[in-house]
Amino acid sequence: MTARPAPDWLTAWEYAHRGLHQEGVPENSLAAAEGAIARGMGIECDIQRSRDDHPVVFHDWELGRLTGETGQTGEQAAEALEALRLLGTDQHPVRLATFLEQVAGRVPLLIEIKSLPGYDVEWTCASVAWLLDTYSGAAAVMSFDPSVPMWFVENAPDTPRGLVGTDSLQNGFEGVWRDPDAIAEAQPDFLAIDVRDLERPEAAAWRASGRPLLTWTVRSPETRRAGLAHADALIAEGAGLA
Repeated sequence: MTARPAPDWLTAWEYAHRGLHQEGVPENSLAAAEGAIARGMGIECDIQRSRDDHPVVFHDWELGRLTGETGQTGEQAAEALEALRLLGTDQHPVRLATFLEQVAGRVPLLIEIKSLPGYDVEWTCASVAWLLDTYSGAAAVMSFDPSVPMWFVENAPDTPRGLVGTDSLQNGFEGVWRDPDAIAEAQPDFLAIDVRDLERPEAAAWRASGRPLLTWTVRSPETRRAGLAHADALIAEGAGLA
């Protein structure tokens, strides 16, 4: 397991979950990024890969919830994704390259690389790493899939890397964060744990060892209190914001 210290900025910020989104400001949009920056928050964002291998800032595997269109996100070219509109607004999905250019190091980024069991996530890792290689701002990558931090260990070791964990959300990786073998292979610099699972002994043991523990998604005063009590940094939205 890695003994290297995580960057100081990682726990010095609160992060807006998918940017500071609200009515009329869609999640993972440039407007949501600007809202987080204006509020003095870091940004957590999600990455899907387009059909032509561009990392795109978008959460869902399917287009319907966010765009009203049918089909799989990964079946669309980046240009086609950018032509869509988010939740009926003037905002649209953007490539990570555009998102990085807009944020321009003003606040730190937590970049969650989406994956599924059996998905060829290594291509996404490579495309994200290529963009971060020339990005001068603070940024870390993370994923529920331990193969993501594993890829960065081998191929881009200077990039801060995290493992996202849950026991309460069914996504194909539930409970993986508690597997000592997965932790040993992934060598995460930090964990980002479902706020519903923060009081599990493995989370407390991780934090007690002096390693950063982040938590998501803080959406209420109650989960905010839990996060402040048991974690080092919050990923929050809505009623969970300070």
